[in-house]
Amino acid sequence: MKSLISLFLLSFVLHLSSSAGPENWKDIDAVCGGDRQSPVNIVTKATQLDKRLTPFNLTGYKTVFDTTVKKNNYTIEVAINTTATVSGGNLEDTYKPLQFHLHWGTNGVRGSEHTIDGEQYPMELHVVHIKQKYSTLTEAFKDPFGLAAFGFFLEESNSDNKNFDNLITVLGSIQNKTGDVSIKNVSASQFLLPEETMTSYYRYNGSLTVPNCGESVIWTVFEKPIPLSKKQRRDTNGWDIPTRTASCRTYSLPVERSGGPGQRGASLRLHHYNIQSVPSMLKQPSPD
Repeated sequence: MKSLISLFLLSFVLHLSSSAGPENWKDIDAVCGGDRQSPVNIVTKATQLDKRLTPFNLTGYKTVFDTTVKKNNYTIEVAINTTATVSGGNLEDTYKPLQFHLHWGTNGVRGSEHTIDGEQYPMELHVVHIKQKYSTLTEAFKDPFGLAAFGFFLEESNSDNKNFDNLITVLGSIQNKTGDVSIKNVSASQFLLPEETMTSYYRYNGSLTVPNCGESVIWTVFEKPIPLSKKQRRDTNGWDIPTRTASCRTYSLPVERSGGPGQRGASLRLHHYNIQSVPSMLKQPSPD
């Protein structure tokens, strides 16, 4: 079933062509011009406390599995072949991870989709989750909270991040291959922040960042970046893999403290445990 969902996601990706950049995606699908679109520029000075947010409960993310890496017109995608789940964090339900993918720049250009106070990071990793009770994306898209996406920034450090060694090696070899490439003995957690450090994050209700731009995504963007060495970053710059970033259509959310133009009816709030939130026009689910 996960493979069917991944193929469905891939079908949206394949809408993209060299002549249809992110600024024109609303011509591909009207939803891409909606008022709950991602990514966003998060203005930190406008944050406020949000006591509804709590730490996440991650189950099965450390389970080791074999999987495949897909290359498409948009990015690379790694299927998460495990029965992991996530809850907590004021998510209204339990979600299961489907895949993660990366956004990066080339030739030294920064490539994150979300920005913090207008600043881009070199890379961004997204983990896409679906509500555990759903078996298809069609069901999830009918639910304003059907999908949950985790966004992690990656920044340069002085030391190699060994957790990324096997993935970088595979991505270096996938350039000249067609079809999927296998990667063995990995876990979802190895590519993320340690769970105990995932307590500072931004939250808003948004969309997929590519067509069909479905507005059914609860976004969690973590403040603390994942380190990647300068050498590893240079290696990614050499990947001859097409990548499309939606950063050129990033929305500034909000432009004022509350109620200002361009906010799409939203305000920023900061949890007292340094957990941060950007609620959207749609009402956030209340904690139990």
